[in-house]
Amino acid sequence: MDPSELRYLEDEDTSTMKVIKGTTMGLVVGTIWGTIVASWHDVPRVEKHVALPGLIRTLRMMGNYGATFAAVGGVYIGVEQLLQNYRMKRDLFNGAVGGFVAGATILGYKGGRSINTAIKAGATLAATSAFIDSGEQTTRIDNGKEYFPYTTKKRSTIES
Repeated sequence: MDPSELRYLEDEDTSTMKVIKGTTMGLVVGTIWGTIVASWHDVPRVEKHVALPGLIRTLRMMGNYGATFAAVGGVYIGVEQLLQNYRMKRDLFNGAVGGFVAGATILGYKGGRSINTAIKAGATLAATSAFIDSGEQTTRIDNGKEYFPYTTKKRSTIES
C-alpha cells in the first residue's frame, strides 16, 4: 500500500471509538425519530390502572426506534471498520458490505424474520451506502498545499 494512502486510514479515532460514536449517534437519531413518529399517532385511550398512557407509549416508541438505529449504526460501522482494517483499503465496498450485514441482521430480523426480508433490507442498505460512497466526497484533498485559517503573508504598510 502506498504511504500516501495509508495516511487516510490513520484517523484520530480508533475503530472501537468509531463504533461507539456510530452507535451513540444512532441512538440519538433513533430516539428523536421515535418521538416524531409517536407524535403522529393518536393518543391511546385512558385506562383505569394505567397512568399517563400517552407518555408510556411515546417512551416505548422512542426506546424501540433508538435501539434499532443504534444497532444498525453499530453493526454498520463495526463491519466497515473490520473490512477496512482487514483489506487495508478505504473504498465503497467496505460500506456496502457493512450496509448489507446491518440491514440483513437488524432490519431483516425486525421486519418479519424471513430470509426474503433480510436480503431485501440488506440489499437496500448496501445500495444506499455504495451510492453515497461512490461520489468519493471527502474533506481531505492531498494536493501538497497546506491551508491555514489565517493568512501567512505580511501586509505592506503602504496598504494600511
